[in-house]
Amino acid sequence: MPGDGSSLTRLRIAITVFFALDGFVFAGWVVRIPAIKEQTNASASALGLALLGVSAGAVITMTLTGRLCRRYGNHQVTVVCAVLLSLSVALPPLTHSVLALGLVLLLFGAAYGGINVAFNSAAVELVAALRRPIMPSFHAAFSLGGMIGAGLGGLVAGVLSPTRHLLLLTVVGLLVTALAGPTLLRHEPPAPPERERPAMSAPRRLDGRTRGLVIVFGVIAGCTAYGEGALADWGALHLEQDLEASPGAAAVGYSCFALAMTVGRLTGTTLLERLGRTRTVVAGGTTAAAGMLLGSLAPSLWAALLGYAVTGLGLANLFPVAVERAGALAGPGGVATASTLGYGGMLLGPPAIGFMADWFTLPAALTSVAVLAAVAAAVGALVGAATRRAAGG
Repeated sequence: MPGDGSSLTRLRIAITVFFALDGFVFAGWVVRIPAIKEQTNASASALGLALLGVSAGAVITMTLTGRLCRRYGNHQVTVVCAVLLSLSVALPPLTHSVLALGLVLLLFGAAYGGINVAFNSAAVELVAALRRPIMPSFHAAFSLGGMIGAGLGGLVAGVLSPTRHLLLLTVVGLLVTALAGPTLLRHEPPAPPERERPAMSAPRRLDGRTRGLVIVFGVIAGCTAYGEGALADWGALHLEQDLEASPGAAAVGYSCFALAMTVGRLTGTTLLERLGRTRTVVAGGTTAAAGMLLGSLAPSLWAALLGYAVTGLGLANLFPVAVERAGALAGPGGVATASTLGYGGMLLGPPAIGFMADWFTLPAALTSVAVLAAVAAAVGALVGAATRRAAGG
């Protein structure tokens, strides 16, 4: 398609809508997990095994979606996965056994993993065409969609059954896809600037140096997602158990983190334009490390909440930058690799924190988030120059 401003603007809006839809649908499902647990009479361990279906489906599909995007196109795969995601979110309330729940969550996870690789790949192409570091804005849309989905889910939980609520998500998802999908399907991906074409062509066989850089960016994504997963599952418990916060005050902890991360991503483009990618990663990782040390070791609730917020600001742009750089180096395959490693970090975080909390204490375990944020900053500093050369600038 011609790279005129109006076409690129329409594409940006459409891709942003799909990022927001993904966060909205996924958060809507998450808030109904307790009701689904009661419906299936699942124990905590059985529910945990069923929920692995989401993870397994996502990881398996992420490794395959890069090939599908190369063959059929990022835009087409995004629309198809959006339809599958919207349809599959209605299935969990229809199950009445742990086995059936695990199977439908495998399908839901596959759609979730597929759309994440596809729309991130489409976003990488648009970033290259616009020559502006706008990747954080897409991930901000995901965060906003998640906050809206969780908020609305909490409001309707006492009014609508899980079946009606998740069916409503299906209707919303299909409607949004019908409105935004044609924009993606009508337009070919924008052609990157001449200097970006060798990287964006993403040959099937990458040289060892490029493959190594893609993995490094996946590690940065994993370090970031580790912190997200850890705070989502353990942040409130730390405030309630170790700082004697009320349940309501403890719940504010993750809200502070998520809101700060959203604000950080909304301002991420400006930050990247001023600092550049390498310094943004280094500054973000360092900030997150300091914030999490405060959040995990502070003796008071308000200091811990401040630490959570600082951590969210620091981590906000690490994942978007890592995925964008991996995609610029290796196309959809690079996005798939970085996303898979990133998602793996999110899966590893909660159980790792749990084991370390048993061995030591929960505050000590949460300092691992700070350690990995510092690792991301150090890795970003070490590979910055090499990445700029490999990516052509």
